[in-house]
Amino acid sequence: MSLDLNTILKGWPHESSSIKVRKIAGLDGREKLQLRVDLGVLQMEVTGRPDGRCPHGCESLLEYHQKRAARAEQKGETYELTPEQCAELQQEGIQYYHRYLSLFQINDFKGVVRDTQRNLDLFTFVAEHTDREEFSWALQQFRPYVLMMNTRAKASILLGQGKFAEAIAEIERGREAIVDFLQRSNFPELVSKSAEIAFLDEWLEEVTAKRPLSKLEIMQREMETAISKELYERAAELRDAIKLLKTQKQV
Repeated sequence: MSLDLNTILKGWPHESSSIKVRKIAGLDGREKLQLRVDLGVLQMEVTGRPDGRCPHGCESLLEYHQKRAARAEQKGETYELTPEQCAELQQEGIQYYHRYLSLFQINDFKGVVRDTQRNLDLFTFVAEHTDREEFSWALQQFRPYVLMMNTRAKASILLGQGKFAEAIAEIERGREAIVDFLQRSNFPELVSKSAEIAFLDEWLEEVTAKRPLSKLEIMQREMETAISKELYERAAELRDAIKLLKTQKQV
């Protein structure tokens, strides 16, 4: 059997302007994700660690270190990561980045939420278990982007269910989380320059514009139209109906 990948690559050309992802059936019978990159293809497991390995018998290196840290805490000991361990955890985080980016392209938003939250937990864990600022910031610098992707996935799930109000609230929460992080990181000037915040602001406007009007909003608009057309009797009827609807909502 030839090890040359050209046959596969020519049948699935790379396009720099788009992210190309597909699911395939592995020889082990499980689904795999494939991400086309400029020099080849990245293949990942859909669940567990993307490369399919179980370091130290755990699902991931992060889980392994979390368990060790928990045992150390029970003994009243401090658990500190070495520079090498921080580098290994960062490399593992990149695997999950490739996967959640791929999952987003195929609209597997639950998988995106899972993997982005996992990397957010990674950032927090490393920050809590190293006193080297450069090691912590090597990961924390990506928090705004991961928060944005986490927010996009959560809000997309809600939009798919027609829950516009909940989706809008989720986008607002994600935006505020990014703002809070940047301000606490002593980089408040980055708030106005953040591409992640700019994207969420633009998306928020788009989603808000598409949100179906509630019964109350429809009646209020009808009343305003009636007033502008000097249909005062109709406007009065709508005003009374609006008051009644508001009262019913308060009960």
